[in-house]
Amino acid sequence: MSKTTLRKRIALTATTALFAGMLTVASAPVASASHPNVGGTQAAATIGQVDASLFMAINASTGTTAAVVTAADGTTGTQKGLLNKDSSSGTAQTATMLVGGQLSFYATITTSAAFTATGGSFDLVDVITNTGETVAYNSTNTTALVTFANDQVSPASTIAARWTAPTTAGTYTVNLLTGFVLNSSGVPVAPTLSTSIPTTLSGSVLVTVVATSAGGTYSASRSACKVDTVGAALAYSSSTPAVDTTAIFADGESAYIQYDLNDAYTQNLSTGSVTVTATNGGLVNASTATSLVAGTTSTAILSTDGTSDNVRLSQPTSGAPLTTTVTISFNGTTVCTKTITIRGEVAKLTVANLATQALSAASTANGSQWMYQQTGIYTAGQFTVVATDSAGNAVDTNSTLGSYAANSGTGVQIPAITVNTRSSTSNASSALVYNFGGFTCGSSAGQSSVSIKFTTTATGKVVTSDPFVARCADTASTYTVSLDKAAYTQGDVAKATVQFLDSKGNKANNMVAIGANSWTLPYMTAVDSSITSTTGASTTSVTKADGSVTYTFVVGTTTAAVAGAYSGVVTFTAPALGTPAAPTYKLSTGGDTTTNADVLKSIVALIASINKQIQALQKLILRR
Repeated sequence: MSKTTLRKRIALTATTALFAGMLTVASAPVASASHPNVGGTQAAATIGQVDASLFMAINASTGTTAAVVTAADGTTGTQKGLLNKDSSSGTAQTATMLVGGQLSFYATITTSAAFTATGGSFDLVDVITNTGETVAYNSTNTTALVTFANDQVSPASTIAARWTAPTTAGTYTVNLLTGFVLNSSGVPVAPTLSTSIPTTLSGSVLVTVVATSAGGTYSASRSACKVDTVGAALAYSSSTPAVDTTAIFADGESAYIQYDLNDAYTQNLSTGSVTVTATNGGLVNASTATSLVAGTTSTAILSTDGTSDNVRLSQPTSGAPLTTTVTISFNGTTVCTKTITIRGEVAKLTVANLATQALSAASTANGSQWMYQQTGIYTAGQFTVVATDSAGNAVDTNSTLGSYAANSGTGVQIPAITVNTRSSTSNASSALVYNFGGFTCGSSAGQSSVSIKFTTTATGKVVTSDPFVARCADTASTYTVSLDKAAYTQGDVAKATVQFLDSKGNKANNMVAIGANSWTLPYMTAVDSSITSTTGASTTSVTKADGSVTYTFVVGTTTAAVAGAYSGVVTFTAPALGTPAAPTYKLSTGGDTTTNADVLKSIVALIASINKQIQALQKLILRR
């Protein structure tokens, strides 16, 4: 291709890009190919982007020097003293090597190119699949320039260079530059060492040169270990930390510990002895494979380099909960410690959050608001059940594990008891650990002592709950309001309790929302989030199981209180429940509580006393 033709092609390309709004100057291409580390499989030059990737040989030399790449795919080159290489092949690479070592670089190019370094020296620079190139070095051999006729290579060719590191430890940068060199008029010119070299950064490696290797021994910062539900080939990653599974191990399940041991350069260790121990009788097995059978002892020994190995942990006794600490050591050095709990079989049922069911209501009906207020889960029910093993660990009693049923106390008053929504986790801190149950009520108010049972399908083992009281009542018909004190001082906290009763005077059920209401209590301000002085208590909330609800107020803090006796008005209007309540109370300001009436009364008493004394004195005078 003539220089005139090349000039026209460049001008046309630049003009097209300019009109498209995409023309950039001296931009660094992005390389996407992954670079292998020492000990891996050497990368082919063709996997990188042309004019945008830079590779180095990772195969170790068996001679006194490194071999420059002579094959187009880059597989023939070797290195001397390379300790570690990151996984990138673009402009932000890193590598670690010994002082005086040698690296063999290679890349695919389509233009003139230059290798530059901030130290060390280049030699044996060559273009493997092309002829006619010219190689020039600067006086210190820190820059090697490769030029071609017309400054262009077609098709793309593999360029190679050997670089010898300085004998002084430190950090050095090796760059690959490509691209056409244009003069001030935009005309391509042949690059030279004295006037110009290509300016597009196509690859860059920050090389850390060290006097001695830190490799060969275990490095905690470059190794990984995690708990999982299965065996897998874990590989250490600087960008993706190994994180233990959040899964909770159920009775009969095995836990797995995956680990990958490396030295400071993320290189595999030499083969050594791995010892795995488990406390409390946990059974372990260790393997270099991802699939392994359950262990039979609490100690396992494995000969390995620690690359992507696995440990399997199992219970020593089926049905018995296990909490154990598993310790993994390599040649006597502890490399991983994990504490794992495997749940046991169901040993106890704890019933809580009991509500009062409506009359003639089915066990699957009502209670959603009550359960929401108690657990944060909106689902029907009048009680919750949490299953635990013999160690007190929560157990997920989903439908696969077993079944719930009434155990005792059912009859006319409580015809049926069911568990309607099953748990879905063994995490005791989650509301999903609850099983939500309900009971059916007959047509009359009353209560019965009942219990439930859980049967494990696999073993047939039955566990029963302690007896609990299932109560039935009608909906609210009337209500009363009582205060916790007869008199308050400004700044006091007051408690107002509303008791709802059904039409027969029984404490009402709490399956129906309290409805619209309003409150007027002079010099009292509600502090509950569920009640305000203007709108009253939440209309969607329900009472406690005994049909009552208590609200909290602070006395006379936002408005200066005036001492005296007061009467409040509390009304529940939707549905209308009896007559408004009028709780009464006295209020003092906390200072001198003497009233004008008290002063007048004292004056009258004093006058009466003086009159009596005068009368007594007159009688005494008359007798004389």
